Amino acid sequence: MSIPEKKKSYKTIKPLASQEENFTHVQPQALDFEKVVLGAVMVDSDAYPMISEMLIPESFYEHRNQLVFHAVQTLAIESKPIDVLTVTNKLKELGDLEEVGGPYYIAQLCENVNSSAHIEYHAGIIAQKYLARQLISYTSRVQTDAFDETKDVEELMQEAEAQLFEISQHNQKKDYTQIDPVIQEAYNMLHQAAQRTDGLSGIASGFHELDKMTSGWQNSDLIIIAARPAMGKTAFALTMAKNIAVDQKIPIALFSLEMSNVQLVNRLITNVCQIEGNKIRSGQLEPYEWSQLDLKIKDLYGAPLYVDDTPSLSIFELRTKARRLVREAGIKMIMIDYLQLMNASGMKFGSRQEEVSNISRSLKGLAKELNIPIIALSQLNRGVEQREGNEGKRPQLSDLRESGAIEQDADMVLFIHRPEYYHIFDDGKGHDVRGKAQIIIAKHRNGGVGDVLLTFKSKYARFQNVDDDIIDPDEYGTEHESKMNEIGSVGNSVGELPPPASIGNPMDAVPY
Repeated sequence: MSIPEKKKSYKTIKPLASQEENFTHVQPQALDFEKVVLGAVMVDSDAYPMISEMLIPESFYEHRNQLVFHAVQTLAIESKPIDVLTVTNKLKELGDLEEVGGPYYIAQLCENVNSSAHIEYHAGIIAQKYLARQLISYTSRVQTDAFDETKDVEELMQEAEAQLFEISQHNQKKDYTQIDPVIQEAYNMLHQAAQRTDGLSGIASGFHELDKMTSGWQNSDLIIIAARPAMGKTAFALTMAKNIAVDQKIPIALFSLEMSNVQLVNRLITNVCQIEGNKIRSGQLEPYEWSQLDLKIKDLYGAPLYVDDTPSLSIFELRTKARRLVREAGIKMIMIDYLQLMNASGMKFGSRQEEVSNISRSLKGLAKELNIPIIALSQLNRGVEQREGNEGKRPQLSDLRESGAIEQDADMVLFIHRPEYYHIFDDGKGHDVRGKAQIIIAKHRNGGVGDVLLTFKSKYARFQNVDDDIIDPDEYGTEHESKMNEIGSVGNSVGELPPPASIGNPMDAVPY
């Protein structure tokens, strides 16, 4: 293997001790442990693999120890033995031997070390000291920038979030696990699934045919639901939110970057109470509709549904809020409306595509960390509009907007397609598709792909199973009006609503 080129910039690393003049306290350090670890990797050939993922050259406080570990790291990359002679020779090749103190310092490192016993513990202390120095440096930069009146505060907050997120990402390492406990966990999950009467292993969406194909939304999965504008992405998400939080009483969180929480809840009321959206906005309801509203809105009170309408939500903010929601409210699923409106906490990217790639990777990582399904709505590009015919209008994975990484990171990709929107009323097989929506499972990492047909009630912003029987005032007319008036006469009077249930609100969101 060829010797890797030495980075010229590496020689510019200054002793971290030089930073002490900026602080009243001595920087966190563990010089004795640094020497012991360096000596151990040179006297025991099995030592370096034990700590290779824990340390980098910058983890060491003393500059010459950084250079020694860089030489050790280079030898490991080249698959060469690591000992006193090879490390000395590598430092000489790199031009660093005299700077570290010559062969004498290398020999001195090994002098009092006989084995690599406890090396992981020692390396852990060095890693913790390095993390503490990173945090000190981070807070110092934030403080300095905060005193600078030429800095925009909002921009400063975004940069600070990005830096802290980057530090936490680089220092999060998960150890490997022997397979036995994993087998036991999978076995227990299998038994739990077998005991369910619905045959599902995840969270049911409420759409029977879709649940059969997916077995429910699975923990740690990132699910992308994509469509062109006006196809009903938000309506689909709200219908699922109603099915899961209201009907099944499973706690979920909905992050709405496009609508305010009041707008979102108005649409939810339209969905649940089956009253047209323009009437909900204007308040011009017929007497039977007031009775219908009073009767059905009760279902929403006390539902474990948490809404957050923070605009331009950053992935860092989402991660913070999501952790708190899981810890304090027992959230079992997160929905995001929609992915392209998120940002990556002020990080610098060459293009928007790179930023969206970072967001999708972070969402998948968050789903794994919290062990819950995350559903993110997504836009499609205009390629769909340029194609002709029923098949041409069907979305494809290549239509995902701004980033192919979304397709790569997602465990499942679903498209919402309503041929009726394009004035296509026949599916080509003689079936009427008016008032119907095709849910296209285009990617399914752990199962099959295919289509599911749902009914779409546009005036109620509601999706439903094709065999669901829902009373429609326009279809039942005066008979329905009479029925609802009868219900209203024995229920609450118009405008009398039950008091909202007392619900904890761990993220200052609005629960409904």
